[in-house]
Amino acid sequence: MNAPMINLEWVLIKVFVTMTGYTDKAVRRKIETGVWTEGRHYRRAPDGHITMNLQEYYKWVEQD
Repeated sequence: MNAPMINLEWVLIKVFVTMTGYTDKAVRRKIETGVWTEGRHYRRAPDGHITMNLQEYYKWVEQD
């Protein structure tokens, strides 16, 4: 039996740092300095939590 596929697009910073190795501080610094842009790399959920877009992060990492 195959395991179900999970397609994660938006994840909380806590999950993002576990997946990427960036620290919470480094993520927030990239947001504050404009390296990552709101609506593309991150967005705020209705409850105020910041969520990160994994697909856009991968594009950012792979850019030349």
